[in-house]
Amino acid sequence: MDFKLHSKYKPSGDQPQAIDLISKGIEAGIEHQTVVGATGTGKTFTVANIIEKFNRPTIIISHNKTLAAQLFSEFTEFFPENEVAYFVSYYDYYQPEAYVPSRDLYIEKDSDINETIEKYRNTATQALLSRRDVIIVASVSCIYGLGNPSDYIELSLKLKVGDIVNRDKLSHKLIDMQYERRIHDFPNGSYRVRGEIIDINLTTANDEAVRLEFFGEEIEAIKLINPISGELIQRVPEILIFPAKHYATPQEKLKGAIEEIRTDLEKEVKAFSDKGQDMEANRLRQRVNFDLEMLQETGFTKGIENYSRYFDKRPPGSSGSCLLDYFPDDYLMFIDESHITVPQVGGMYSGDRARKQNLVDYGFRLKAAMDNRPLKFEEFQKRINQAVYLSATPKEYELEISKKSTKKALS
Repeated sequence: MDFKLHSKYKPSGDQPQAIDLISKGIEAGIEHQTVVGATGTGKTFTVANIIEKFNRPTIIISHNKTLAAQLFSEFTEFFPENEVAYFVSYYDYYQPEAYVPSRDLYIEKDSDINETIEKYRNTATQALLSRRDVIIVASVSCIYGLGNPSDYIELSLKLKVGDIVNRDKLSHKLIDMQYERRIHDFPNGSYRVRGEIIDINLTTANDEAVRLEFFGEEIEAIKLINPISGELIQRVPEILIFPAKHYATPQEKLKGAIEEIRTDLEKEVKAFSDKGQDMEANRLRQRVNFDLEMLQETGFTKGIENYSRYFDKRPPGSSGSCLLDYFPDDYLMFIDESHITVPQVGGMYSGDRARKQNLVDYGFRLKAAMDNRPLKFEEFQKRINQAVYLSATPKEYELEISKKSTKKALS
């Protein structure tokens, strides 16, 4: 479906010229462009017109949640027929795991996850993997680690009316997809079995559950229902169900990853022991073995993201997947208030690494935890297809890279 902009207004003032110049730049293949405009000059409406013209999946990055929420609201009004999603940090409160050597103080990770924002995040990634008319309004959390999109889509489940499905195998499949089986309550990310009916409460912002009605092993009907009242919303001929969590890994990959984790655990424990650091060696062995038991039993463990390199089969030092990896190659990026947002993107990696280094050095985490991290700035740059920087006061970086990019495209 194409983007369809809804507005009673038409571009006016400098907007038509800005739209025309940026559009010509995109058509010419210019990778970086900068738009200088003060607050209140209609940059958002200008961007909306460009999105409608090019019909490409688009991300708009803002430097804080409040501005991102405002942009999300505006683009939702502009594009009510298309998918506009919101992707920011889902923590209302977040105390990262840390160790302070000078005080011998270990601070355990503590957080309060906002379930509503988590559903918006799931909606964003699922939309990107199932359609093209998608706009994601995001904070800089879009450069932080996220489950591998290949695994995410591989574990998804497509069902059609008339399919022959063994319900026991379907139940096991849903568990692999990180859905929890429930009997009484029915929260997001759970499923329940009642006779020949299986209900699956999805983890999206639409607040819908899927009801599968069977006749023997044949799917007789697929319905979207209200997960609380059970009221019918819509009958559908088929459904694509995505994993309940971003960090979901196929069983075969999980088994291989567990073996690699065990191998690295023994190496790193030995390294501590050889240096006489028995306390660190014992600490590491105990903590990792507990995580491995959880992974074997449930396919999930608290802090699973620290083992993402093993699931992705990445070499040490490499970056993991992030939201940008869920976009197709031809996507567009707009960076709002770029004079603030760009430096913020550039500063995330160093702060994260300093904290993780202590955890690794003192036996709280395997070295692989260092590779669960935000992107380095150069890695972020490599993931850009075409970007437009929006600012009233752009810095030298945006102006210089736009100048070089334009010269390169026109030469």
